[in-house]
Amino acid sequence: MSEDLNKVQLITARYGEKDRPENILWNSQIEGLLNHRSVRNFSQQALPEYWFETLVAAAQSASTSSNLQQWSMVAVTDPALRAQVRKLSAGDKGLANGYIEEAPAILLWVADLSRNHDMTVSDGLTPGVHDYLDSFVMATVDAALASQNATVAAESIGLGTVYIGATRNKAKELAELIQLPAHSYVVCGLVVGWPAADSDAAIRPRLPQSVVAHHNLYSACDLDAHVRSYEEAFHAFREGLGMKDKTWKQAVQGAATSLAYMDGRQNLRATLEERGFGFK
Repeated sequence: MSEDLNKVQLITARYGEKDRPENILWNSQIEGLLNHRSVRNFSQQALPEYWFETLVAAAQSASTSSNLQQWSMVAVTDPALRAQVRKLSAGDKGLANGYIEEAPAILLWVADLSRNHDMTVSDGLTPGVHDYLDSFVMATVDAALASQNATVAAESIGLGTVYIGATRNKAKELAELIQLPAHSYVVCGLVVGWPAADSDAAIRPRLPQSVVAHHNLYSACDLDAHVRSYEEAFHAFREGLGMKDKTWKQAVQGAATSLAYMDGRQNLRATLEERGFGFK
């Protein structure tokens, strides 16, 4: 496949025919990013040697606010423990996220104020800044940036990944399961493994760039028209995978109106406060 053909195919998969940008700088790193897809079918092949050190090095190379490094990661590879992680993030019916047990590892990305809090207290100082919302946000952003670097590194060596936001469904129980200290919580999980030979992972289309990217001032002009255009690519993606037909707008509205969608995450603030986070 020529580079130009591969470029067109990737950009079309990401945006659809109508809304794909025509002018993108191209190199192997950008190609890898555009090729991202969520994998939910994994083989039983073991992870490669040195995978852990490699992904951690990539994660630690991400930006971190003021170099405070307020994140940690727990790699859960023990099958019995993975089964418990899956159960806590599987919803009330216990049927979802089976790939947590299928894949060889799930990485739990932790917003972690505990180290910096303890180092401050041990010298007789009061970490009052940790009582404010921004400290929670900083640690959460640090964990998210680190996890994305690890994702890019994993995909660059051929591994598949899928994020698990449902690790927050029972945040308290998960923190207890993996023995997190106070002033920390699991932001998200990242399942890692080799994609199965019959994996149907595909590039999921995104909104037109004009919806999410703005020049100088925010503009919501023509949002309805852009969403209608996006629905075509969204429909084609779901149809191609044999998924139940629904619009992206319906998915957005369901996520915004149904507490069932939260599946326990409505209790997250109480858990965070109990674990020592402040929201002043």
